[in-house]
Formats: sequence, C-alpha cells, structure tokens
Amino acid sequence: MLPRDVNRRVGRAMHTYGMLDDGDRVLVAVSGGVDSLFLAWLLQFWQRKAPISYHVHALHIDMEPDGSGAGSAALGIEKQLRGINIPCTILPTFWQPSNLSKDDQELPPGEEKDVCYVCARNRRNQLFEHARRESFNKIALGHHRDDIIETFFLNICFAGNISTMVPRQELFDGRLALIRPLAFLDKHEIMHHAGELKLEPVRTNCPLSEKTRRMEVRHLLDDLYKKIPGAKMRIFSALSNVRQDYLLTPPGSERRGTRD
Repeated sequence: MLPRDVNRRVGRAMHTYGMLDDGDRVLVAVSGGVDSLFLAWLLQFWQRKAPISYHVHALHIDMEPDGSGAGSAALGIEKQLRGINIPCTILPTFWQPSNLSKDDQELPPGEEKDVCYVCARNRRNQLFEHARRESFNKIALGHHRDDIIETFFLNICFAGNISTMVPRQELFDGRLALIRPLAFLDKHEIMHHAGELKLEPVRTNCPLSEKTRRMEVRHLLDDLYKKIPGAKMRIFSALSNVRQDYLLTPPGSERRGTRD
C-alpha cells in the first residue's frame, strides 16, 4: 500500500490531466530504472481500485541484445515485471551509438556530438511504432518532478527556450497520448517505495550514462536546493504560474522546437 499523501498526489496528477479513460490500452515504457518499474507496479495497483477498466503492458527496448536473444539487463527487467504480474515485451533496439557516423546529417544543428539525443529519439520512435502496431493509445513514462524541473533548465541552458515535459501530451492528432503519472512525486520518494516493493534498478552498460548534460544540470540543481530551502517546490509551482506578459516574446514570433 502507498502512503495516503503519495496516493493522493498520484491521483491528483491523473485526474487533473485526464490520464486514464475506460478501455485504454496503456504501454509502460520500462527502461530498467526504478522509476519505470515503480510506474508499472503503480498502474497495476490502480487497476484494482479504479472505477474504469484499462489494460497495462510493459515494453523494454533492449540496448544490449546478444544476437541470439535478449541481453542480461533485459532479462533482469522481465524477471522483476513477471514477479509483479505485469506482461512484458522485449524488443531489440534498431539503433545503437555505434551506428552514428561522424558526418551523420540527421542531427539537429548544434547537436552533432549529442549521441544521447539521437539514441533517445530513435528509442522513442521505436516505442511509438510498437504502440501503433499493437493498438496502444497511451504510453506511460516514469518521469517525475525532478525530471520535469531538470528538463526545464536543460531547455533554458542548451536549447534556448522555456519549456519542459508535460504530464499529458497528445501526439499524432490525438491517436496517442504520453502520460506521466509520477509527475507530482520526487525521485527520493519513488526510490523509497520501490525499495519497499523489492524493485531494483537494472543497469545497462551505456558508457555515457554518467556524463550527460542532464547529469550536469542535476548536480547544479542539487547545489541550488542546498543553498535555497524550498527552491524545488517553488520552481515546480512556477511552471504552472507563467506570466506571459512579462516574457520577451516578440509579436508574431513562431514557437521553436523543444526537447524533453
């Protein structure tokens, strides 16, 4: 069981942004981190008490297939999901960092060396294609409050725009929606409750996992939170309290692309 406050905030996120509807087919993107594993458990937990009926299925994109089958990390993820009675599909990735040539023309301007961006983009495209092929209308992602704040600062510092992840995002003319039920939870809360459920992160062998721009921003924010108590909650609140009249938006300017 979840503490009342945690359960209430999850419910508030779901209801405020209309994340689940009767008859939904929800595909949970499971990377192997505790966030997505906890999300898979949470959606199954809510199934038992929700006044609606929806289907939950997990998907893991295997970045380390061994040629004859799933890699060890993928098998470890499947084992944990099986332990909490959640069906899981494992797909071998169709793109790996080694596929990226130095003169890759698909990279956006200024991001020629951002392998993480290309990797994430290709995994997301594979996720979308599987959802379309198997008739899932919702994709659940394990992003939480810390991720949303980090993305806000990433877009300011590296993309030059004010934007972040949103709890619900419509795609493909409404045929698919991304939902983030953990949007109002902190990382440390998720880790605590995942530990109580005996869910453990499954590490992959990505050589860049600790060298990303997100990690740099995370360290900066950790320092900020230590120096300014309460800063995290005020930053998060500010994301839904935007005073557009006091932003430098030229008349008739076009909205530029964002990244999450």
